Amino acid sequence: MKKRSLWVSAAGALALAIALAGCGTTTYFAGRVLPPSGLPNRVVIAIQNPSSFTKGALEIVDAFYDIRYAYNNINKTFSVSGYSGALPITIQNMPEEQFGAVYGYGDGSYVLINYQKESSGTSYTTSQLNGPSSSIFISRNQAYVVAASQQAHVLTVLDSAAGASFALSLPGVYRVSMDPGGSFALAFVENSNYVYYPVKLTASQTLAYSGGSGTWPKAAVDCEPQNGPRWCLFQAQSPDHVDATGTSWGAPLTFDRPVKAIFSPDGGTAYVLNCGPECGGAVSSVVPLPVAPMIFLPGQRSGKLPTQAAITSSRILTPGGASNALLASSTLYVVGQQLQQSDGLFAGNLTVVNLSNNTAASPTPISDGEPGAMSRMALADDNTLWIGMTKCNNGYRAANGLAYGCLTMYNTSSNTVTAIEPYLGDATGIADVQGLHKVYVAEGGQIYIYSTQDGSSINNQYVTVTGTASDVAYMDATTDGDNTVY
Repeated sequence: MKKRSLWVSAAGALALAIALAGCGTTTYFAGRVLPPSGLPNRVVIAIQNPSSFTKGALEIVDAFYDIRYAYNNINKTFSVSGYSGALPITIQNMPEEQFGAVYGYGDGSYVLINYQKESSGTSYTTSQLNGPSSSIFISRNQAYVVAASQQAHVLTVLDSAAGASFALSLPGVYRVSMDPGGSFALAFVENSNYVYYPVKLTASQTLAYSGGSGTWPKAAVDCEPQNGPRWCLFQAQSPDHVDATGTSWGAPLTFDRPVKAIFSPDGGTAYVLNCGPECGGAVSSVVPLPVAPMIFLPGQRSGKLPTQAAITSSRILTPGGASNALLASSTLYVVGQQLQQSDGLFAGNLTVVNLSNNTAASPTPISDGEPGAMSRMALADDNTLWIGMTKCNNGYRAANGLAYGCLTMYNTSSNTVTAIEPYLGDATGIADVQGLHKVYVAEGGQIYIYSTQDGSSINNQYVTVTGTASDVAYMDATTDGDNTVY
């Protein structure tokens, strides 16, 4: 009866939207304009090699009826018009702003999608991004793009106000984290125990730092362009260090293979994930770091970074691993891989961290994954958390005859694993279709649908794609929190 009422409600909403369009009113909720497809529940799928004529496409499916065509016309299908990126791999979903950003690793393109128009918009090229990006984000206001240009060994900052791209030297950079508001970013170096942050300079700083590296602040790693720098990259420094000469200037803050930062709802704290053993380090943990001293916007930085001793004392140990996390209110769900001493393989774990008292519960076993790889996480209906891993068939579970699928369904009310789905390949994208009790998953290069009520599979016959599905996003989510990339 519940499912029938949902059907009637959604069908009525769709009929109303169509009727309103005929009357000249084209909004369907939250003031959003009805898109050309007329669909109020859209999932966009990033597809690699959909045909012999193109290397990438963005297909739109009706996530209420679970079909890739119009509900009343099987010959009418939908896609993002004008998209031509090669081998799209990730979608940064921003439904509140009515756009998304798609990275294509085949040509290094970064393309913005207009959700209302269902068409491509601004495109950033590989030359602007200084080659391929191993990690990339854009701010909600589209003012800044920050990318780890790993092959070029630079952190790239695209500054729309300056109308320029800045390549800040950082050998080994491979991950970036950016707060949604676009005022703070962290850069992480592979096999390193330090974190770095970019800063936009004031006119007086540009003048002061124009004399070369000898005129830069002690913590500056690079400033560009060097004859008149407008951005600098800094290594995070402790304020309490005194060097051998008695000069106090700060020593680098030491983490343990940091890989990512998760931001508090108020934007004041970055929770840095120390990957630890799964990334070649010693101890996995979460470390709260104040954002204020590292805000990259001029005139907004305040306060100091904590001391090294404070960093150590405030860290929250997560022995199950810490390579990705998702924040819900004051609860941080941390996932990672733990080395098993019995056979040297890694096993997946989820650790629930209570940020109100900085305590961590015992790790809960979940699907295994590639050590240090970026998993996918999404909160969904019915108090469920969905976690997608890659290379789960190479972990502890598969080697010991246990269920080893790459997708885990976790109940956040009971704090228990409800299901580990059967192995269908790497889980590379998850989209919560809010209010309809289901998630769309890119798994093994194909699209699957699961019920959030019991974890069962929903018929995916009419949403399967030609080519390789790499990521999914719910375009009509109520908030940007429905995002499998951050």
